[in-house]
Amino acid sequence: MHFKLKRSLRFKFIISYLILVILTIALLNTYGHKLMYNKLVSDIETNMYAEADNIKTQYLTNAYLVNSFIPSMRKQFSSIQNITEVRIWISNADSRIIVDSDVEKNKEDCIINDFDSLILSKQSVENTNISNLLSDKSLCIIYPVSSGLDISFYIILSKPTAPLHHKAVQYVDAILTCYIIVAILFFIVLLYLYLQTIIPLKSMQNAAKEYAAGHYDYPMPTYTGHDQADLAGAIKYLADKMKDTNDYQKNFIANVSHDFRSPLTSIKGYTQAMADGTIPPEMQGKYLDIILFEVERLTKLTNNLLSLSEFENKGIPLEISTFDINNELKRCLATFEQRCVQKHISLDITFDAEVSLVDADQSKIEQVIQNLVDNAIKFSHDNSTIEIHTREKNQKVFISIKDHGIGIPKDSLGKVWKRFYKTDLSRGKDKKGTGLGLSITKEIIENHGENINVISTEGVGTEFIFSLPKHE
Repeated sequence: MHFKLKRSLRFKFIISYLILVILTIALLNTYGHKLMYNKLVSDIETNMYAEADNIKTQYLTNAYLVNSFIPSMRKQFSSIQNITEVRIWISNADSRIIVDSDVEKNKEDCIINDFDSLILSKQSVENTNISNLLSDKSLCIIYPVSSGLDISFYIILSKPTAPLHHKAVQYVDAILTCYIIVAILFFIVLLYLYLQTIIPLKSMQNAAKEYAAGHYDYPMPTYTGHDQADLAGAIKYLADKMKDTNDYQKNFIANVSHDFRSPLTSIKGYTQAMADGTIPPEMQGKYLDIILFEVERLTKLTNNLLSLSEFENKGIPLEISTFDINNELKRCLATFEQRCVQKHISLDITFDAEVSLVDADQSKIEQVIQNLVDNAIKFSHDNSTIEIHTREKNQKVFISIKDHGIGIPKDSLGKVWKRFYKTDLSRGKDKKGTGLGLSITKEIIENHGENINVISTEGVGTEFIFSLPKHE
């Protein structure tokens, strides 16, 4: 379970988010604090240099008058220190402090070089107390005042660095507070997105696994999001199609097994009977005819299955040609003459035009006519009439084949196009049908881009009407 949790998207998401937050906080507290402190130091140095230049201009331009300005400088510098916390020293060329702005910790008359002989040669020093001359670690800038080629005075400004560190921490803390607030808001947004995406995807994944296992009745949750609802609908649609395909495969195997079993049983039984002498030689001709008839049934069933496979895969394109559908009807009907005579069925043929040219695949349309007329004869009563009619309308030629037979029950009318479907009446009256003829017929007509319809009343008769494009 722990291993699976590690590998889950949720665990990776949480760990990645926490690592990002922790690294950002650590970076702000280290590198960010350093950058902020350096920026404060840089700004303070700039201001201190500006203040030193201002002091030089006001008090140290004329070296002979400096001593007279000392009381005024001491008072003025003390006020500046109280306001800015910047301590001001003025030293002469010998590094003796002649003015100190700090009244309490006054270092006037101290020799700076006695504490640090190199400090006056520098421009600035950070974190120094000049060997305890300053009480706190400070930032110092040294501003020499020249008179000709010689240095007359030094202006030394110092500011404790502890407040700068504290101020840098305050700035970083303010940034961290804003960042934490943003991180919390961002986490809420990500949590919302997680609930709106990952959770539904997990549910869909579970549903897809159930469908793949054959549990097609597994409920798909309802989602409010448009994208989630579309994806869930697509998965459910795929599951329904899988169920239909699975049901079709089961029905296909059952129907093919049923339709092959009957003729194979007859062939096997009669062959064994002739082989072991049960059927006398003078009767074998009769049973050989039965065997041949059953072989033809198997051949027809096999051909029909191949035809359906070809139409499904679009493997054989239509060979469109122009021909007279009236002549084609006459030619096909002539092949049924013997069957019509046996059942005393008459054919009533009516053509609105003497010649009706159509653009279609002649061999495929012949197969359509054969299937429809075969059905009409099979389900017609003895001594009845089959009506065949063609008419032209709106650049179409409509072909109608109507019988006055047993008809199709109303609840079965929409199912006649399904493969292997046979009504109970069909199975009871004639068990030689394969249940594929009308399915093939519909495939052929729709492959031409046309339509075929059926009108039937049980006990009255059935009429099939299909259209073909008229030749211009």
